[in-house]
Amino acid sequence: MENQNISKELHDKVIMITGAAGSIGSEIVRQASYFNYKHLVLVDQSESPLYDLQQELLSKGVSNFTPIVADIRDRQRLEIIFQEYRPNMVFHAAAYKHVPLMESNPYEAIKINVLGTRKLADLSSEYGVDKFVFVSTDKAVNPTNVMGATKRVAEMYIKCVNKTSETKFITTRFGNVLGSNGSVIPLFKKQIEKGGPLTVTHRDVTRFFMTIPEASQLVIEAGTMGDGGEIFIFDMGESVKIFDLAKKMIRLSGLKYPDDIDIQISGLRPGEKLYEELLADTENTLPTYHKKIMISKFDDNDCEMIKDKINDLCIMNLFNQDHQIVGKLKEIVPEFISNNSTFESIDKINKKSIRNKKKILA
Repeated sequence: MENQNISKELHDKVIMITGAAGSIGSEIVRQASYFNYKHLVLVDQSESPLYDLQQELLSKGVSNFTPIVADIRDRQRLEIIFQEYRPNMVFHAAAYKHVPLMESNPYEAIKINVLGTRKLADLSSEYGVDKFVFVSTDKAVNPTNVMGATKRVAEMYIKCVNKTSETKFITTRFGNVLGSNGSVIPLFKKQIEKGGPLTVTHRDVTRFFMTIPEASQLVIEAGTMGDGGEIFIFDMGESVKIFDLAKKMIRLSGLKYPDDIDIQISGLRPGEKLYEELLADTENTLPTYHKKIMISKFDDNDCEMIKDKINDLCIMNLFNQDHQIVGKLKEIVPEFISNNSTFESIDKINKKSIRNKKKILA
């Protein structure tokens, strides 16, 4: 990965990566390790994958790094890390990302994706980090699930903090990565090994895909070109029909569909939508010098009001009342409309309330 911009940006820098043992985080670590950085600080709450990454780096002769088992929700622990290592750059990849699991555990999704991000962003600003690069998702666009909505709230908070901070806060947004933990490719491989059937949620469901190395390199590259406040959108190419992907994997395994292995339609999971989007309705994109990276431009929001609502959300979350906290998420992200979820009842109540207000005004 010979890139002068990245080489210059990472030179002699202390680089902190959260979620360092995850699919994207670990690849950011691998790619950053090729450059002449000062020190890598690898933060993850999952000890076994972090140990595996540590052993991998040591086997390659990489020594100037420190693996740290820590939870981004623990401000005191984070502050000690910032005090000791004084990172120049932070790549924030730690997140809860599984859509159906987070749909049934909104308390945890908010704690990690919103509260954890807020603590990390605030500390980065307080300790004079040069650049903070946030790894977001296409599911943050017009979200239909709790996970996507929490990532959208995190995007909004980061953009607001950027306005008053010396730290440059940058968001990167892309779709699914091939072979990541919990993604469809490893699932299909396991199902083929067991003799099938392969399970697809809907015959027409489509997703954008990118390889882990490409996505990670674009995250680093976007971090080098960011001046703060941008949302960088990655060109994911054409969306892929998952049903066709399943048939292709069966064929590449030397088998025939449906003779050898069948495909079963399991139904959309809670919070899942048929088609993913990379841009919200109110957004437009501008090109950058990199053909695969675009900049999203969208309307500025009232940051004081957004921060107040996010503070309220974090306080409400302490009471662990799912419908109340998801209702607050919908207030912060009005375009968040639940799909195939128990929280659709909130949307019905909101629609009825809007109709009643219109009648009163009329």
